[in-house]
Amino acid sequence: MASLPEQTSSCGAGPAARPGAPYPALTVDAAGIILVHNKQAAVLLSRIAVGVPLSDVAPAWLVEAHVRHTGDTAEQAPAWAGGRIGGRRVTALAGPGAGGATTWWLIAGSARAGAAKELARERSRAGLLQELSSELLASLDVGRCAETAVRQAARHLADAAVLVGPGDRSGHPVARCAADGPVVRERIAMDPEQLPGLAEALTGLPAVSSRWIDPHDVPAWAVPEGFPGGAADIGSVVVAPLPGHGAPAGCIVLLRHRGEAPFTPAEESFAQLFAARVGAALSVARSHARQAYCTDVLTRDLLPPALGPVHGICLSGRYRASAPDEHIGGDFYDTFPAGTPDAETVAVLGDVCGKGLEAAVTAGRIRSALQALVPFADDHTRLLALLNRALLSWERTPFVTLVLVSAVREGARVRLRVSSAGHPVPFVVCSDGRVEEVRTRGTLIGAIADLELRTAEVRLEPGETCLLYSDGITEARGGPLGDVMFGEDRLRSELTRCAGMPVEALTERVQMVVAQWVGQGPHDDMAVVAIGAPRDGRAGRSD
Repeated sequence: MASLPEQTSSCGAGPAARPGAPYPALTVDAAGIILVHNKQAAVLLSRIAVGVPLSDVAPAWLVEAHVRHTGDTAEQAPAWAGGRIGGRRVTALAGPGAGGATTWWLIAGSARAGAAKELARERSRAGLLQELSSELLASLDVGRCAETAVRQAARHLADAAVLVGPGDRSGHPVARCAADGPVVRERIAMDPEQLPGLAEALTGLPAVSSRWIDPHDVPAWAVPEGFPGGAADIGSVVVAPLPGHGAPAGCIVLLRHRGEAPFTPAEESFAQLFAARVGAALSVARSHARQAYCTDVLTRDLLPPALGPVHGICLSGRYRASAPDEHIGGDFYDTFPAGTPDAETVAVLGDVCGKGLEAAVTAGRIRSALQALVPFADDHTRLLALLNRALLSWERTPFVTLVLVSAVREGARVRLRVSSAGHPVPFVVCSDGRVEEVRTRGTLIGAIADLELRTAEVRLEPGETCLLYSDGITEARGGPLGDVMFGEDRLRSELTRCAGMPVEALTERVQMVVAQWVGQGPHDDMAVVAIGAPRDGRAGRSD
């Protein structure tokens, strides 16, 4: 409420209404005598004068309201009173005056309705901004953010909206729609100078007034399908920059039909508030997209490869990271196919000390080192010694256990050379259900300079499979109480039931059984690789 200047009557009354106050105001003492009033009150109450009783010049409802405010029940009296003065609906607001007097502000119905209408408009705008923020933050996709922004802008701020994003050599991303039309997204090679204010907005400069933009300058690409009358019927245009985090996020163009009132300064200011919310959301979405792209590029080569038959040898692998929302970890496997069917294909399964991204990066480096050392695979001891020397030279030496296998097809059989470097030894699943341990032992890699290694040779008959696995399988804790390890004996028992299974079914079965054992409990990374001889002795040759 506006403050009132001091006026004093001949009786020495205190402050009352300023002459320039927006509403009629008068100050009345406890006896009901008018002490002071402003010019607006004199217009509303024609007989008002200083020193005159309020009851002589005011309607009964106002006199009664004053009595309530000065009587014994003054503290319980409502601040507002209402009635008619000269046929007009008037609301009176009581305020304290000097010496126990009361100052009354008289607000005509039209003024109060205007204030209520403005309050409702501000609430609607605040609600729109809240709705916009909620909808924008519900998605971190740049395209969906742009669609949400132009759809809301076309419905609530203008008759059509166009969002122009930062450009590159291929053009600018554009999203546009009319009030009730679909959102169209495309990339356009444009000259921002075609539309006044667009080039400046795209560089983050403040918006220019809509009065300076000629609607006839709007290019055809900025007019959405469904805009009544097309470009010729645009009446006013607003170009608002989208401020971003550290860099401009683009701009939004609002179009209003010439049959509608032009944008007012208040509407342009609100459009800038709207644009600020959109710019912040787009910046977050673009940052998330860049991070997702970088993560995808960096982790692409860290993912376990898809395995399949190589030169008549059946291969299958399954991997499950320790965290449910991750795809990589410290366990790894890989294959290095031979150039010819008569040469040995190399397979490896390993486990880096640690979990998560850091362990996965280390595993990726080891896989790259193994790929470079594959030419030395004729001698497993030499290859693993070279790998051990490489790991010991790293600034942070990782410990890794692994199983190295060289496989070659010999008629219907598959011959394997298997070396375990500190890793759980593989099992061979025979056709008759027997499960045999491959007799190989060795020192883990990256711990000491001198390695001890024993390589075992295995011949797989048709339908037999050699299973490599990480300790995440046997050390998985679960069961009825959730604290019992799965263990080698339980794995052996399960493999007995897998006799004769294709390698793909066997690896899937092992992972499924262990996952059921663990349930929802925590677990380490789990990896399994199966190498098998085709059951029919013929299938699986792939060069």
